[in-house]
Amino acid sequence: MPTITDIKKEAVSILLVDDEPRFRQGIRTLLGFYNTSGAYNFQVVGEAATVEQAIKLSIEQHPTLILLDLDLHPEDGIAVLQHLKRSYYTGKSLILSAHQEDEYVYRAMQAGAWGYIVKDKLATQLCEGIMTIINNKVYLPPEVATVFFRLFQYYSGNSLNSNSKIDLTKQEQEILNWLVQGEPNEQIAKRLYITVATVKAHLTNIFKKLGVTSRTQAIVQALKSGLVCP
Repeated sequence: MPTITDIKKEAVSILLVDDEPRFRQGIRTLLGFYNTSGAYNFQVVGEAATVEQAIKLSIEQHPTLILLDLDLHPEDGIAVLQHLKRSYYTGKSLILSAHQEDEYVYRAMQAGAWGYIVKDKLATQLCEGIMTIINNKVYLPPEVATVFFRLFQYYSGNSLNSNSKIDLTKQEQEILNWLVQGEPNEQIAKRLYITVATVKAHLTNIFKKLGVTSRTQAIVQALKSGLVCP
């Protein structure tokens, strides 16, 4: 585990972002357990269940670290990472996700995350992950590092072939491109000079054509199918 000589007496402010209240409470309990050892001083400065709340609290609280889930609604956690990447935020983000598929890990790291932990490994990896990132190092446990670098190598050395069975209109393709970039519906509407309602209607059609039910699933399927390049 990383040394904490320089920071163990300083508070590490943390923002929790997950749409499940019970999961956020579990993280609070785990962080509190770490604090009882006397070696850590983790302070939760806010909780968010949506992309909008996460962005708002990151502006207000300036947390040292954001613990971020990817499965948020109506947008996803990639939108938070993309916003932080473009903004004032100087802290770091650690992904806590139920997904271990290659594309989820790759997209999160590409969007600016400093680490990625699969939720079923949380009890054994969270503290190490936080301290690694606070020490300005990327945290990828072995099982995650393997899938990330496998896909990184694949994208670096291969061109994906588009799936001809997925027939998107020109505007659906444009919307999908911006979706993969992490743009929210409002920003997509502004970029394409259409209404938010039109964006939502197109997304419904896109989801149906891709056989998915969420934005994150659409991003993964778009990358797998070669409809969008990372």
